[in-house]
Amino acid sequence: MSNIGNTNYIQMNAIAPAKSQRLLSLDFYRGLIMVILILGETGFFSKLNHASDNSFTHFLATQFVHSKWHGLHFWDLLLPAFMLIAGVSLAFSCNKQQQLGYTWKQSFLKVLKRSFWLLFWGVLIYAVRNQKLNLQFSNVLTELSFATLIAFLIIRLSPMWQLAVSLLCLLIPELLLRYSNVPGFDQPFVDQHNFANYVDLLVINRVNKGYGTTLNCLPSAAHTIWGMMAGQFLLGIKTANEKTKRLIAFGVIALVMGITLDVTGITPVLKWIASSSFILVTGGIGLIVLAILYYRIDVRKNQRYLLFFTIVGMNSILIYLFFNFIGSKWMNHFIETLCSGLLGIIHIPEAVGSIVGCLIIFSIEWWLCYFLYKKKIFFKL
Repeated sequence: MSNIGNTNYIQMNAIAPAKSQRLLSLDFYRGLIMVILILGETGFFSKLNHASDNSFTHFLATQFVHSKWHGLHFWDLLLPAFMLIAGVSLAFSCNKQQQLGYTWKQSFLKVLKRSFWLLFWGVLIYAVRNQKLNLQFSNVLTELSFATLIAFLIIRLSPMWQLAVSLLCLLIPELLLRYSNVPGFDQPFVDQHNFANYVDLLVINRVNKGYGTTLNCLPSAAHTIWGMMAGQFLLGIKTANEKTKRLIAFGVIALVMGITLDVTGITPVLKWIASSSFILVTGGIGLIVLAILYYRIDVRKNQRYLLFFTIVGMNSILIYLFFNFIGSKWMNHFIETLCSGLLGIIHIPEAVGSIVGCLIIFSIEWWLCYFLYKKKIFFKL
């Protein structure tokens, strides 16, 4: 695992002077995640299952919600993947800034500003729930705020030190969960009775059932660090085949480690407290997918049909805020009700109307991204 980034560490001077340092695979990966999120957040798959209940639609509906506690659903992979590709982007961004002559202080201030705004929007996005104040620090933006800062602070260290810091991010919460011995919160892997829940009690004055915990910011930072290491490696001077093989190897090692921890009962895969096994499994899968996409898109030049996804990835933060602030709070319900009502006039079942409404919502949000793309408007924090 320590081989990732070896060739490009020495003050990032051994980075290959590529004609274009933009990874189309990275744009596609980000866009793919956002397209899945947009469609999933409309409730499309649960409504599809409601309209046509069978084993296949039931499987889809199950995979497009988070696991209740132990285990892993497809929906659980999206946040880790987004955290990982943010790390890859950070490596490319910092390399570009270095080539433009930025000082460390200038780059740090840019990252600090980005981290502040990620935290601000991450807190604001869930600040009101059920007409009550609902402060929490457990979503992709707040976690990314912390992870981005940590990854930047170690970006000039050797790969061995970077890896050590990422493993420390996993080890610290693991030890706190196992050995904190806080009365009522001393069962490390029991929902509502673990140290991560206790941290929430201290920070937000409640045990936050059905959400991640504030402590998740620490282990999830490993995803962004691994992404940053992968980005540095992709910027290096090794061949494309070697880069692909090593990224896959690193991903497989992480995946096997995580599965082993889970099946042996040492540390179960738990999304809601971002257990070390969960981070390893999802990080491993994310790196394997990154390597495959890099090889197919940037190396083999299989670049057809990318635009549909990449234009969404170009404004990923904006569309995330849009479907959380406007979509979930107003637009989704309005459009679904309108579609179901209008189609009901011609005796089309309400469930079908809801599905049509979901597709219309998805189309509106996709076309918003397309409009911004055509106007060259890109919302960046």
